[in-house]
Amino acid sequence: MKPTIPSGTRDFSPIEMARRNYIFNTIRSVFELYGYQQIETPSMEYLSTLLGKYGDEGDKLLFRILNSGDYFSDIPKKEINSDNAQGLANKISEKGLRYDLTVPFARYVVQHRNDITFPFKRFQIQPVWRADRPQKGRYREFYQCDADVVGSDSLLNEVELVQIIDEVFTRLGLDVTIKINNRKILAEIVQAIGHADKLVDITVAIDKYDKIGPDKVIEELSNKGLSGGKIAKLWSLIILRGDNSAKIKTIKSMLADNKVSSVGMTEIEALFDLLNHVDIQSTLEFDLKLARGLNYYTGAIFEVKANDVEMGSISGGGRYDNLTGIFGLEGISGVGISFGADRIYDVMNMQNKFPTNTNVLTKLLVANFGEGSLSACLKFIETVHQGGIAAELYPEPAKMKKQFSYADSRNIPFVAIIGEEELKDNVVSLKDMQTGEQKKMRAEELIKTINSTQ
Repeated sequence: MKPTIPSGTRDFSPIEMARRNYIFNTIRSVFELYGYQQIETPSMEYLSTLLGKYGDEGDKLLFRILNSGDYFSDIPKKEINSDNAQGLANKISEKGLRYDLTVPFARYVVQHRNDITFPFKRFQIQPVWRADRPQKGRYREFYQCDADVVGSDSLLNEVELVQIIDEVFTRLGLDVTIKINNRKILAEIVQAIGHADKLVDITVAIDKYDKIGPDKVIEELSNKGLSGGKIAKLWSLIILRGDNSAKIKTIKSMLADNKVSSVGMTEIEALFDLLNHVDIQSTLEFDLKLARGLNYYTGAIFEVKANDVEMGSISGGGRYDNLTGIFGLEGISGVGISFGADRIYDVMNMQNKFPTNTNVLTKLLVANFGEGSLSACLKFIETVHQGGIAAELYPEPAKMKKQFSYADSRNIPFVAIIGEEELKDNVVSLKDMQTGEQKKMRAEELIKTINSTQ
């Protein structure tokens, strides 16, 4: 049988890895620019850490890990043969693959609280796993690049995260819209229409707007017990037109008419006022349809869409006031964002946004003429490595045509030739594979020449 890999996972070629690392390095450099420190957490966590943090739908997407050994040995056969699959799963599996990086981070903060200086700014770039149905832009194994601040309630943290989002996508050359909302506003709107008890149901449905369309969302809201009149009132608000200021004015007026105190509107208005004081290249949009279905968000929420591309969100996040409290550490507020590196890759690929030099790993191939020049070649390649040039020596003394063909297939831009004549004159012939030009020079000049092209 031909070997294959599970659906929703992928192999990555050297060129793909070079492009992915371009994304990772860009994101990492921006995180570090703003003072975020890198940590890592295990791929697996106890299910007690993960379950109940993502809502019922999220819990269903957790990959569980079977306990080691004979995990059925202590379970009565009656239970094994019963229809209680969930109960059985809980007994034979106590660990799972992480669903995201935020919940493990909250666990990390609680576990290491005595070693942390607050506010604590961390970033993580690691894979996560979801037992989702694979489709375009949606994988079962994918990387997240997260930045979070915990231990501070200040809206300046939200401003900084928007700046980070904008800086990353500006550097990557992507035209994006940063959508902003506040979970408190959604809670206040739900209260105003008389359904405070259905906040989770309503936000989960609204969060599917871009995936399933308005008709299906309305159908789901109806199935959750909302009357046609209540749905119409809700709908008139979440699909508001106009600029951000007009939307804010309309929502404030509606909530005031319904005598609902609007903490969320106060926060969103203050956030947009602060953002007016910084230079943001991306489009900022106050979007009432943005709900971020994960249960742990409690304040400002963000989502980023690539303009002119059919793709889900490529970044998102928000504020969570209660997450560490679940693990026994009360009063620690946090806010964070996550970049979906895999979706960003797909968007950049579709728009041809990768710099051409990301495809070039080796800059110089040193041709092999056999034992007569081998010693000189080995010394020369040490010299160019010390000069910061990625170089490799062709392993066999093959015909030059074959060695040049190898350089072409690998997109290696230069070939160094050290033949009898070059050995005699203590020089190297440098061949430019794009122009075909060949010139003799000393090693120091060769290093300067290649470095000037990078």
